[in-house]
Amino acid sequence: MKLTKIMVVALAAGLASGSAAFADGYKDCTKLDKASWKTTADAEAKAKAAGYEVRQTKIEGTCYEVYGVKGGKLYELFYSPEDLALKHTIAK
Repeated sequence: MKLTKIMVVALAAGLASGSAAFADGYKDCTKLDKASWKTTADAEAKAKAAGYEVRQTKIEGTCYEVYGVKGGKLYELFYSPEDLALKHTIAK
């Protein structure tokens, strides 16, 4: 019984630390309904216009997350799908 409690506590601690690792991105860019969002292609075009070589684009929360390379360094760019405003940038 005591071993089971220890395992449950260890598992809960592991899950909590694991979820923190996934939470490195910016997730809140708009409250606008998805039907009104601009396209991911528009976000990629905005990143390319800023000089980034786009590698991948995905939706993270309510943001477009664009992975791009500039000056040999990888960046995560978070755009609002509402107006394509750059909300956050993370250098990797």
